[in-house]
Amino acid sequence: MTSTTTRTIPVQRSNFSAIGEQYGLLILLIGIVIFFTVLPASAATFFTPANLSVVLANQSVVMVCAIAVMLPLITGNFDFSIGANAMAAAMVCAAAQAHLHLPVFLAILFAVAFGTLVGLLNGWLVAIVQLDAFITTLGIATVLAGLIEWYSGGLPIYGIDPAMIAFGSTTWLGLPQVLFVVIVVAIIAWYALTWTPFGRRLYALGSNRRAANLVGVNTTGLTLASFVLAGMLAGIAGVLLSARTGGANPGGGTELLFPALAAVFLGATAIRPGRFNVVGTLIGVLFVAVSVSGLTLAGSQSWVDDVFNGVALVIAVFVSTYLRRRREGKGR
Repeated sequence: MTSTTTRTIPVQRSNFSAIGEQYGLLILLIGIVIFFTVLPASAATFFTPANLSVVLANQSVVMVCAIAVMLPLITGNFDFSIGANAMAAAMVCAAAQAHLHLPVFLAILFAVAFGTLVGLLNGWLVAIVQLDAFITTLGIATVLAGLIEWYSGGLPIYGIDPAMIAFGSTTWLGLPQVLFVVIVVAIIAWYALTWTPFGRRLYALGSNRRAANLVGVNTTGLTLASFVLAGMLAGIAGVLLSARTGGANPGGGTELLFPALAAVFLGATAIRPGRFNVVGTLIGVLFVAVSVSGLTLAGSQSWVDDVFNGVALVIAVFVSTYLRRRREGKGR
């Protein structure tokens, strides 16, 4: 009998090339920091504690959204509802305090529960009903945007607890307090994806669903779990967003989604090239944020931000796809 089994042959690379792939994005980030630090147009304000603190605080929501986007992507599924889910969770958190006069902890609980329920709905539609994740999550994002507009009437919600506003706007040990939430989330996600059977099975599912099925991996349950966890993280991102803005503003879901997507694909070009990973994703967020901050301080027009994010996303998808194929022995 002729065997039809195929075997991928990893491409041999030099140590220098492997190190360049692994840490190239980090080296590029350091180069961008040095460039804007010495550039006359931005040198006075770029590398200052105040600017760095603002950049880190503003990107805390995007960092959590990026980790949320990454989980379904590891299994081979897009979740385009993350940005809208975070915005809706922020609206729930703010409305629970300003309109229903609930305590902060209950408002946070409701916001995270809301995000988790949206993730559960996404997971049920994709994993159980087996709808296309791309179209399904795009539809859910549109529904959420409509519900936000209906509830808020297009107006922001203010009047949340001052303690929550203080948490979102002050620092601890010289760093924004909201950043410590990101650090905890990132450590848990990194550990779960790197050192637990759950993480290894997620990567196995994303690499080859059929093979994962054949070895007994519960592909339906893992797909559902990835969307539920992504929704929960979107809820946490919504709470951070509410703390940062002192309430909730309708709209802007895409402003969270596309930088997060760009960061995730950029992150797949670093640390573990060809694979979505937590550390690479955080470096990707900082790369985009530092670049945009430097361009802004150097006097660029406001439209440059959108163009930079779009170009970064396209380049990141191209490079990460190339690296993944080469890692599997399919690239040239």
